[in-house]
Amino acid sequence: MSEILKRPIISEKSEYFIENNNTYTFEVDKRATKVDIKNAVESLYDVKVRRVNTMNLGGGKKEMKHTNKGLIFQRTKAIKKAMITLVDGDAIDFYSNI
Repeated sequence: MSEILKRPIISEKSEYFIENNNTYTFEVDKRATKVDIKNAVESLYDVKVRRVNTMNLGGGKKEMKHTNKGLIFQRTKAIKKAMITLVDGDAIDFYSNI
């Protein structure tokens, strides 16, 4: 299950979604389905998942860098992101291990 969820994404926008919509954001394995993600979150955090939304990001955009040898074009890293909405009353505490 832990290989499906790679890491939580902590940013200002994800904190806004946590506070207002009870929605948590994770970087997940590219081959994982919504059902796999739901089962992984429910088993790891002991919460009830209401909805899972996924999106594929990056991988096609080219980034241009200026180096001593000239211009280099690189593709950005392709990731899959999942936004998980929990049932009211459930919460995930990312900061408990600190």
